[in-house]
Amino acid sequence: MKIRTGFGYDVHQLREGLPFWLGGIQVPHTHGALGHSDADVLIHVICDALLGAANLRDIGFHFPDTDPQYKGIDSKRLLAEVVRLLTERGYTISNIDSTICLEAPKVNPHIPEMQRVLAEVMQIPTEDISIKATTTEKLGFVGRREGVAAYASVLIVQG
Repeated sequence: MKIRTGFGYDVHQLREGLPFWLGGIQVPHTHGALGHSDADVLIHVICDALLGAANLRDIGFHFPDTDPQYKGIDSKRLLAEVVRLLTERGYTISNIDSTICLEAPKVNPHIPEMQRVLAEVMQIPTEDISIKATTTEKLGFVGRREGVAAYASVLIVQG
């Protein structure tokens, strides 16, 4: 049995009037994340962590922002493809631990729904997906509400 860990980090600018997708759900807010896809920062870091754990490069390699087929794409579709790539290589997801850094809106009320949606996409139990939220105490671009950041670490098993 082979056990591997992966880590992901991503940031997106926040812009007024855009839909805010986070963890596979649309979170009500005046600002949304800017990106080539739906800019779901949480799904992006999970994808990067899973790809890294399997030594499959990163999300930009598999889904480049220069490719028009990914313009506005639902990031859940990208995550499903990443899971397919891992499954194809004999990996299963053991657990995911993630943190979202955001001043507003409050994320905690939405975490159970995010876990449910992500578990469905990845076909793993919700208890294997940890999602935490924090602020940066008004420091930096997150503190100024200019952007959102997220981190994820994963454990995958082969064999």
